Amino acid sequence: METVRTRHRQAASRRRAIAGWRLWLFAAFALGAFVAVVLHFGEIEEFGALMAGAHPIWMALAVALQCSTYLSVAGGWSLVLAAAGTPVPLPKLGRVAVTKLFADQVLPSAGMGGNVLLVDQLRYRGASEGAAVAALLLSMLGFYAAFSGFAVLTFVLLWFHDQATPFVAGIVTLFLAVAITIPSLALWLRRRGSRPLPKSIERFAVIKALLETVAKAPTDLLRDRKLLVRVALCNALIFLADAATLWVCLRALGVNAGGDTAFIAVIMAQIVVTLGPIPLGLGSFEATSTAMLRLLGVPLEAAFAATMLLRLMTLWLPLVPGLVMMRAMLFSRRPRRQALSVTKAQQDIDLT
Repeated sequence: METVRTRHRQAASRRRAIAGWRLWLFAAFALGAFVAVVLHFGEIEEFGALMAGAHPIWMALAVALQCSTYLSVAGGWSLVLAAAGTPVPLPKLGRVAVTKLFADQVLPSAGMGGNVLLVDQLRYRGASEGAAVAALLLSMLGFYAAFSGFAVLTFVLLWFHDQATPFVAGIVTLFLAVAITIPSLALWLRRRGSRPLPKSIERFAVIKALLETVAKAPTDLLRDRKLLVRVALCNALIFLADAATLWVCLRALGVNAGGDTAFIAVIMAQIVVTLGPIPLGLGSFEATSTAMLRLLGVPLEAAFAATMLLRLMTLWLPLVPGLVMMRAMLFSRRPRRQALSVTKAQQDIDLT
């Protein structure tokens, strides 16, 4: 019987791996096709000149804005940990934010890879397990609260630009439904505690792992509305920094666009990525951001170039320090685990 179950698990694992590779191939194809279309309809020489002529001072400002996003993420966690009585220094949390981004991209697992890493790293740095889980849940609630508010604001701005079409309204409405459902599911799992799920649901490893994690969060922290508002504001700063980064990239390319134009492009692109199944939003983010910028009057080549610069700083460049920090984190923990094992063995000897 156990052999049959093992074979079923292995077959299911192979099917998930194949499905994952198909999504990655589709994402790469979508991104390549989008780049080809833009370069076909735009002037390749003009695109190359724009990228080569990007002003270094503006680009340095864009990098600084992106660095601030990790401090904002860490700031949200810091607020929760301080409220729980187990504070962790902000620089250490900043490094955790970079490694979490790496884990989210390389080991997506419906977002559980980075979440498990976050709880583990916060505990390693002195936070209690309940405080670490509360930081995870409140940051997720704050993220969707800020995201939902900005989605509504984006639709209002599009309405002022006479671009609030029924299609856009449908996308925003669908996203709001998702943004309400995901935090509601997490809170429902928290109220269930450690009670077992129905067998039809428990077989999903992601839901089971989420249940085991959220059940450990302290209720008093989750009910602290002032704390939730402060965490939501930290997450709001991340979206604003991304929008500011896109605006700065446009200025670096010599395009004087409005701040609301960059804001609309970033939020709509993030909405499409959230609703889509494509890994990392490859192709979908670039296409949506470029289309929204073009719709609001930015030349095609500049819109595409600014979007690619934004993605370079928000997605690709952070993966390098994320990998380095992840390796350093894994190697630094081995001696401590060995030391703990030695200490435990010594205690056993002393007792005997």
